[in-house]
Amino acid sequence: MISIQNLSVEFNCNPLFSGVSYVINKKDRIALVGKNGAGKSTMLKIIAGLQQPTHGTVSMPKEIVVGYLPQQMVLADTKTLKEEVSEAFDYLHKLNAEIEEVNTELAECTDYESESYQRLIDRLTHLNELVAMHGSENCEAETEKTLIGLGFVRADFDRPTSEFSGGWRMRVELAKLLLRKPDVLLLDEPTNHLDIESIQWLENFLKVKANAVVLVSHDRAFIDNVTTRTIEISCGKIYDYNVNYSKFVELRKERVEQQMRAYMNQQKQIQDTEDFIERFRYKATKSVQVQSRIKQLENIERIEEDELAKTHNNQKKPPAPRSGDNPIIAEDVAKSYGEHLVFSGVTFTIKRGEKVAFVGKNGEGKSTLVKCIMNEIPFEGTLKIGHNVKIGYFAQNQAQLLDTEITVFDTIDRVAVGDIRTKIRDILGAFMFGGEASDKKVKVLSGGEKTRLAMIKMLLEPVNLLILDEPTNHLDMRTKDVLKNAIRDFNGTVIVVSHDREFLDGLVEKVYEFGGGRVREHLGGIYDFLETKKIESLRELEMTSAKSQDKQPQLSKSSTAATKDAEAQPKKGKLNYAEQKARERVIRKAQKNVDESEQAIAAIEAEIADIEQKLSSGEQVDPDIYEKHSELQKKLENAMSVWELACMELDELKSGKDSE
Repeated sequence: MISIQNLSVEFNCNPLFSGVSYVINKKDRIALVGKNGAGKSTMLKIIAGLQQPTHGTVSMPKEIVVGYLPQQMVLADTKTLKEEVSEAFDYLHKLNAEIEEVNTELAECTDYESESYQRLIDRLTHLNELVAMHGSENCEAETEKTLIGLGFVRADFDRPTSEFSGGWRMRVELAKLLLRKPDVLLLDEPTNHLDIESIQWLENFLKVKANAVVLVSHDRAFIDNVTTRTIEISCGKIYDYNVNYSKFVELRKERVEQQMRAYMNQQKQIQDTEDFIERFRYKATKSVQVQSRIKQLENIERIEEDELAKTHNNQKKPPAPRSGDNPIIAEDVAKSYGEHLVFSGVTFTIKRGEKVAFVGKNGEGKSTLVKCIMNEIPFEGTLKIGHNVKIGYFAQNQAQLLDTEITVFDTIDRVAVGDIRTKIRDILGAFMFGGEASDKKVKVLSGGEKTRLAMIKMLLEPVNLLILDEPTNHLDMRTKDVLKNAIRDFNGTVIVVSHDREFLDGLVEKVYEFGGGRVREHLGGIYDFLETKKIESLRELEMTSAKSQDKQPQLSKSSTAATKDAEAQPKKGKLNYAEQKARERVIRKAQKNVDESEQAIAAIEAEIADIEQKLSSGEQVDPDIYEKHSELQKKLENAMSVWELACMELDELKSGKDSE
């Protein structure tokens, strides 16, 4: 579908990558991976036609539609949310207008044997196929379904886009892109500003409804669930694996080991050759052999040491000074902005050494509570910071606060104390700032590299409470692994605000859920929490009494205990008899919806087949038959969409049952 041939890109005579060739096929699900600065975003821009390569070509058929989601975008801010997103259907409105024009011409035509009549028939067939492929019977319903899936509520639909923050603006552009249904979808870090529920919705959408997808993401769980092919950019080359990311990591390890053996053998060969040249350079009797070795050395195609092999992950954060038993105690904390209540009745205690996660939809107060803890904004209630607590705070804009005029090494040298100063270059190497990279000025670093540097700086400060607000945004996967290990080894207390499931897995032992103006405590890791949420949502379908109890906007000690008791059952994977019956009823209903959808599709397909048989028979037909064919194609597209959603719902229910 898209062919990339011999692609090369240079910046200031420095090659980013060269001689890159591969093909994007229909229905491919490709993860484009590599360290920060390897050229992933540049590759997407070139495929999208927004940037020209230094050498090489990108070839695709004219009718191929490419949709591109950049990391940063700008909205016009002159329309409401719904009006802005509805622009995605402009092309569809144009197609329908053209279909009406062709139908009018057909109705006026009387010579059914003429070439012009046949051209109109061919044009109408082509337009109907395009509408059937990209269209929908109800654009408004598709728009609302997509917006709600991405985390918007109906009250947002009539709000001007100027009121939304950068993260929500990204969702607006993503909604427009998904509704256009392009042949190839190029996504650059689509999960950076999404919460966990929206990420799961996007996963299902891409797996079920998208065509070809090429995405850059550092969310390992997301790309594992979506992609089936991995292309790595490393050392200016690409390595193409027809597997998902987890399998790619295993295969990559084998490749790196082979590459390192070849590299070490070549280095020995080069050293031996250089030694020979140096030893006999000035001996006339050996001049022929020396010249031969010099030419041999010049002709060697150097094997580059793999980037992963240069990274050493064994550096640890210095021990944290001991704090009191309870670094944070919250009692009846509340925060409002005017009449808008963010949360109230927040009561919890975080003990020394605990590692906890703050999760929930965007706008529910995670970062707000962090700012309350940091005493950056006023609030109601009591927040007690324990004895001898020293806080290290990583905000979302932390990378922007770096001094851009000094080097990477100097940035870390200014915060390192004691013996750790002798190991600065080792630490920088662990975070992929080894060699010459440590002498770069901060102002020339990419966004991901600046985030990585800000993270090192914070980890070296002598603190015993780390508060990390979305620390993994813009970090590549290797850096995230290094960071995760550093936090896991840290002997202080940690609060992580994050939507990255894989990063939180095995790192936190307690989850605080923000939503509906309250904060609920869940014991266990992130996947224990997600499983609990599945079971709770099922109970809400069948037990309205449990739903009404959930609406109390506080987290008191008694409600915390009740939450723990309620979570004990899901963690064991067992439901009582009534809950099992409730689940079976819901699954039966979902199966019935799937069956009914399949019957509706079969009936529509039979009608379409009957019409197409009449059209192919060569007999004279009523001109209205073409309009009916077009309507049936739209109806079939809508029925397929309903069937897909029904199948997704049934699969989710069954997977929840199988995991018990």
